[in-house]
Amino acid sequence: MKKIEAIIKPFKLDDVKDELFEIGITGITVSEVKGHGRQQGHTELYRGAEYVVDFLPKIKIELIVKEEDVENVVNAIIKGARTGKIGDGKIFVMPVEKVIRIRTGEEDEEAI
Repeated sequence: MKKIEAIIKPFKLDDVKDELFEIGITGITVSEVKGHGRQQGHTELYRGAEYVVDFLPKIKIELIVKEEDVENVVNAIIKGARTGKIGDGKIFVMPVEKVIRIRTGEEDEEAI
């Protein structure tokens, strides 16, 4: 099993969700987060005053998937999230040792 975390632009969430649902992935966790990568924020003008926006709004998607689904999930996220512009985000894939469904006690692949 693998945990996939993706940091994407907020307006791409529906596109990514649609791509994931299309390949049969229905269980996802979504969080509103802030951060920056290479772009390191930007400056904005508000009522004549310039100020720096260090941390940009992003969406973090988290999924636990079977090992054989990782490539399809990663490709679906890329397809839904890519704009071709700076700040499209990142995808992280990590191993998962154990999953337990609290309600039933099911473990590992039966729990996802």
